[in-house]
Amino acid sequence: MTSAGRFAPSPSGELHVGNLRTAILAWLFARSTGRRFLMRVEDLDRSRAGAESEQLRDLAAIGVNWDGGVVRQTERGTLYTAAIARLAAADLTYECFCTRREIQEAPSAPHAPQGAYPGTCRNLAAAEREEKRAVRPAALRLRSAVTAATVQDLLHGSYTGVVDDFVLRRNDGVTAYNLAVVVDDAAQGIDQVVRGDDLLPSTPRQAYLAGLLNMPVPEYAHVPLVLNANGARLAKRDGAVTLADLAASGVPVGRVRDAVLASLGLPPGPLENALAVFDPAVLPKEPWVWTGLGGSGA
Repeated sequence: MTSAGRFAPSPSGELHVGNLRTAILAWLFARSTGRRFLMRVEDLDRSRAGAESEQLRDLAAIGVNWDGGVVRQTERGTLYTAAIARLAAADLTYECFCTRREIQEAPSAPHAPQGAYPGTCRNLAAAEREEKRAVRPAALRLRSAVTAATVQDLLHGSYTGVVDDFVLRRNDGVTAYNLAVVVDDAAQGIDQVVRGDDLLPSTPRQAYLAGLLNMPVPEYAHVPLVLNANGARLAKRDGAVTLADLAASGVPVGRVRDAVLASLGLPPGPLENALAVFDPAVLPKEPWVWTGLGGSGA
């Protein structure tokens, strides 16, 4: 299987300028290294009717193309089930009955990193588990043997982060993101992951899990986010930040694309122009602050 990069949006709504910028970067990273570029819809959670088609339309409009069909996580349940079964067979899973509030209020385990799951349900006796099952369904957690792991990132260098007994399957039966993304990337031959740097802290967990499943760890590049004028992560509540909203205010898609490229120090026009000069080594390391684009013609 030839190597590949990918973009993997959640179909919770229209993509905003920050999402589109990350998609362009993922495309540039993959195409500049001769990789395939794949599209995966991460629709296990937070799906809105019609959002997937809107997102794919907008990606095509800015010039992001992909190889093959679109893969959807909701069609890949057997892969997740098989991965969990492998972990369970190696005694690397356990049931957890904690609520979010109980986890927040629980004292940390000795020597546990800040924010790590304290291990409340890790060593429950069989009778205790049976009693708790009668009250509420269980989530499934990884029985981790480490508290931290280190990954290499093309933009951030060496990064060490928390690895705790993180959730593999939620108590509503939905596969958790950290498991699904590892299984999907391995199954699709994705060896380069370009995404927003807000996801960097979860990456050591994913790399550790990949090792347990004998799956390859991808090359990572976590890129800066787009922020609003107040320094917060850009969101739809910040006004005209989607292609549709910008078009309604008189800003054509080409102008949005060119503004994104300019924020990366890349030339305007079709993405192939940027691809010809793309160099990850000179990408901006700081977030881009979005202040909007005034309406105009083409």
